[in-house]
Amino acid sequence: MKKIALVTGSSRGIGKAIALRLALDGHRVVINYYNKGANEESDRNRQEAQEVLTQMKSLGGDGIIIGADVSDSQAAQSLIDKTVEEYGQLDFLINNAGINQDQLLIRISDNDWNRIIQTDLNAAFYCCRAAVKHMIRKRFGRIINMSSIVGITGNAGQVHYSAAKAGVLGLTYSIAREYGNRGINANAVAPGYIQTDMTAKLNQEQVSKILSGVAVGRMGTPEDIAGVVSFLVSPQADYITGQVIRVDGGMAAM
Repeated sequence: MKKIALVTGSSRGIGKAIALRLALDGHRVVINYYNKGANEESDRNRQEAQEVLTQMKSLGGDGIIIGADVSDSQAAQSLIDKTVEEYGQLDFLINNAGINQDQLLIRISDNDWNRIIQTDLNAAFYCCRAAVKHMIRKRFGRIINMSSIVGITGNAGQVHYSAAKAGVLGLTYSIAREYGNRGINANAVAPGYIQTDMTAKLNQEQVSKILSGVAVGRMGTPEDIAGVVSFLVSPQADYITGQVIRVDGGMAAM
């Protein structure tokens, strides 16, 4: 039976890979892109989302596009409501939308801190709160929150990002405890260094230093993350909840 999946921030990178994988698995997918009104960035994001939908349909999948800034509480609520209005239900919520900024603690402004927390933690909270209200009625739901390996280990130069991603873990654990008896599972995925727009900014020296601490000797791909998400929303993972799955190429083993 086809399920309805919403993937936030799925116009590119990890979110795109997750959206395509879930479509290949036979689910209908809502592709969400960052939309903050009529501007060049929103237009570019919408075009990228449309390309994802076109690719999805070429693979035999199906879905729709909904633009929203999920770091805004009302916009996140509207995104969830529009999904349910379109399909009558929401089965899988994948909170993938996020941003990063490398900055030393003493140079992080209040605005820098608030922007990262708002996008990387509050947005997940807003979407979870809105989605669970619908999932409770069906007594079924799968929530996957995208954290990060630095949410577990911390990282110099990423105090605000690490704090936000650690908060995502607490959010996930608590939802799992609160709604497990309502048929709702919540898990987190903690990627290591993945080939995305975020890591594309690294120079070769930085990449070499990173890979020296990765057991498999390479960066991960968005598809590596998508495969884990595919498993976590599948029936094979029905007894898995309140967990964080590290997808870090063995960084923890080094």
